[in-house]
Amino acid sequence: MILSQKPIIGLVVLFVVMFTGTPQAGQTGKIAGQVIDAATGEPLPGANIYLEGTSMGAAADMDGEFYILNIPPGTYTVIATMMGYQQMRISDVRVSVDRTTQVDFELKETAVEGEQVTIVAKQPLIQQDFTATSSSVSSEEIEVMPVERFKDILQLQAGIVEDTQGGLHIRGGRSEEIAYMVDGVPVSDPFSGNMAVDVDQGNVQEVKVISGTFNAEYGKVMSGVVEIVTKDPAKELKTGGTVYLGDYLSNHDILFPNIDTINPFSLSNIQANITGPVPFLGKNLGFYASLRRFHNEGWLYGKRKFMPTDSSNFQSPDAVYMEQTGDGSYVPMNSTEEYYGNFKLVYKPGSSVKLSYNFLGDFSHYRYYNHLFKYNPEGDVTNEEFGYTHMMLLNHMLNPSTFYTVKLSSYHFNYKSYLYEDPDDPRYANPVLLMNREDAYSFLTGGTNMTHFYRTTTVNLGKVDLTSQISKIHQIKSGFEIKRNTLTMQAQTATYKGEEGGGIFDASAFFNKGEYTHHPVEVAAYVQDKIELDNMTLNVGLRYDYFHSNGSVPVDLRDPGNERSQGKGYKEAEAKHQVSPRIGIAFPISSKGVFHTSYGHFFQIPPYEYLYMNPRFVVAPGGLNTLMGNANLDPQSTVIYEIGFQQELLNQIGIDVTGFYKDIRNLLGTRIYETYVLGDRYARYENRDYGNVRGITLSVNKRPTQYDYLTVSFDYTYQIAEGNASDPNHAFYNNQADPPKKSNIQVVPLNWDQRHTVNLSVSYHNPRLIGISMTGQFQSGLPYTPAFQNEESTFQNSGRKPFNYTLDLRIFRQFTLWHMKYNFFIKIYNVLDRKNELEVYADTGRAGYSLVSQYVGERQAHVNNLEEWLRQPQFYSEPRKILIGFDVSFDQSQ
Repeated sequence: MILSQKPIIGLVVLFVVMFTGTPQAGQTGKIAGQVIDAATGEPLPGANIYLEGTSMGAAADMDGEFYILNIPPGTYTVIATMMGYQQMRISDVRVSVDRTTQVDFELKETAVEGEQVTIVAKQPLIQQDFTATSSSVSSEEIEVMPVERFKDILQLQAGIVEDTQGGLHIRGGRSEEIAYMVDGVPVSDPFSGNMAVDVDQGNVQEVKVISGTFNAEYGKVMSGVVEIVTKDPAKELKTGGTVYLGDYLSNHDILFPNIDTINPFSLSNIQANITGPVPFLGKNLGFYASLRRFHNEGWLYGKRKFMPTDSSNFQSPDAVYMEQTGDGSYVPMNSTEEYYGNFKLVYKPGSSVKLSYNFLGDFSHYRYYNHLFKYNPEGDVTNEEFGYTHMMLLNHMLNPSTFYTVKLSSYHFNYKSYLYEDPDDPRYANPVLLMNREDAYSFLTGGTNMTHFYRTTTVNLGKVDLTSQISKIHQIKSGFEIKRNTLTMQAQTATYKGEEGGGIFDASAFFNKGEYTHHPVEVAAYVQDKIELDNMTLNVGLRYDYFHSNGSVPVDLRDPGNERSQGKGYKEAEAKHQVSPRIGIAFPISSKGVFHTSYGHFFQIPPYEYLYMNPRFVVAPGGLNTLMGNANLDPQSTVIYEIGFQQELLNQIGIDVTGFYKDIRNLLGTRIYETYVLGDRYARYENRDYGNVRGITLSVNKRPTQYDYLTVSFDYTYQIAEGNASDPNHAFYNNQADPPKKSNIQVVPLNWDQRHTVNLSVSYHNPRLIGISMTGQFQSGLPYTPAFQNEESTFQNSGRKPFNYTLDLRIFRQFTLWHMKYNFFIKIYNVLDRKNELEVYADTGRAGYSLVSQYVGERQAHVNNLEEWLRQPQFYSEPRKILIGFDVSFDQSQ
């Protein structure tokens, strides 16, 4: 049944009004505790507790208990005072997103007014309210990590696997099943599922990764949540900047041509930030601004032997014709240029109101290495991404127990991929020239890539959230959000002299050829109760999601283009509804041990690119050559179970063991349809794939002490990710084979089925000497399908690629002079210069050699020999990289 949007929205609003609260949406944390008399152990009612340097605080109740809500993540000094008692200060209290930090005070009586005692807090190694697996990384931890991008931080978290294309997978899910949020606002691109607006890691106050079950406040996600809280303005003027230069230093110059040429400017970074109160407007209005430019020439080079206008002819072995007008210079083929900007204004007219505006933007210009164009590097496409978001947030404390937030945001993402911006550009070469290869094992000798793709996404969102601590036990959260998306796409093949191009790139351009604009709508509401008992914490919630694609689908699937259906035409897609329950339980089994378990249902509409693909509903003649979208797709679903245990040892070591299972249904796949024209077929996206994931994670963390300055973080994940297909296009590709391959009748390892994953981080930081931080990673081999002469020799993904490991290092020295803080550093990535094999040849299972030479026979080698063609540098990971630079910062308060 197709329901109109207005009644649905009205029902959802009514659903929200029925409840008393709404959530903090993962932006703030909570401090709770008790104040007692140190001598008698009796509670001290009326004691005042506040956060130093803020207006946030509370008074202890009759039992000496207190709580402070709505605290931005960070490190604080908490102070307790009472007449006749020493003032007690506990410093370095860390508050994390969606966590309750326990801070207890034992005050001693005193006859001297103003006497105080200061204690340095220890970061708890276990969380009493930990009901599902999550990890948090603070800005202080990010500063000492050997990372260059926000994505690098995610790769170090337990349960996250990176596939060979760079996609991230959390606990075995597909890469588009991750929800990205900034300051409580979703920033996932609904078209692809990727992050629409990238964030410079220098602007991050805290990043939280939820890999277990998620509370009801999180929707449109099946695998994990990545939540970023950006930095707020400082109370005093602060400025800072980072500059570094670097290059690749590797002995593998045969595999990576031109890498032995040292150029310290081939990799460069410059960034600056300034924060503080807005001049002349008082301290109620603060700002934070930052800019960053990052350039990397890359490590994969082509050689300009041929130009796009060169032509050649290899049809007659006795009369080979080949133009070669290139200058022979090396050309970067996987370079990137990135820019980041952040501007934030925060206005606090009083202690209970906070109004903020945040702008985030990023621009990147980059290339993907294409082995075909190695000797004709000027003929391949380049890519551009541009994303930005405006966010307005109102946070209002109604009373010490209740606050609400209102969030309005608009974000935009723009993607372009082409060689020349104008598809009629006269520089596009005759597409026939692209076919001039000596054979299947030689490089292109001219021509241009004719693919021309452009798309945009705009998302306007409104959210209302409210948190209410209605009693010591119950913290109620509920919320409502509405989102309107605008997606535009334009795909075509470039033209040569006004005529539409042909050549070997036609097939990929055909599927999306055309253009469209769609306005899908999403509405959601949820209610959640965090129940904190003395011996148990429960998170119980319920979520409702509504979606309408505002698209249409063919009535007659044998004639999707409406050529012979005699007016059957198209019908509007149906609205989709889902209700999902969530529950998590944590209960201590000792003062230093906690058991937790959780369960939940999670739903997600597939990426919108699969809803609207092939907007003309045209079926290409001549067999199975067409993919077609489906605006009537149902949500994909996952049921997640998790059980785990935390234990603290020796007051400085924390251990967490967690087991998990995921049952995945209604995954996106393809079904083959026949048309009324004999022999013409097409593949249509439908909910027909399935999978399951099971595994266990062991994490061990050691915190530093005043004697050893050593921090250690170790995690090991054993995981099995299986399903009937890794790629939604699996059935389409199988039926294109000659003869057609059968689809999997049983589960097989998914492409990202990494059975063993180890992450190790070790840092030593003595402020009087130097700091050293090291990260090491080990990954067992991903699966591949063995084949010989393109014929699969066994079932899908039955082989295993070699295991990979890498070691990164950061050495730094900090010192302060006047109000300036300096930090000089050297970073070395892939210290051992290991050639990790990301892709392999199907006939050997290795990246370095193939059996092709055994069955190719004799061949001409006017362009390149077989060995050179088989040496594919993109099959390997990044070689050793060295960066040298410094940070400098000025703090007016110091």
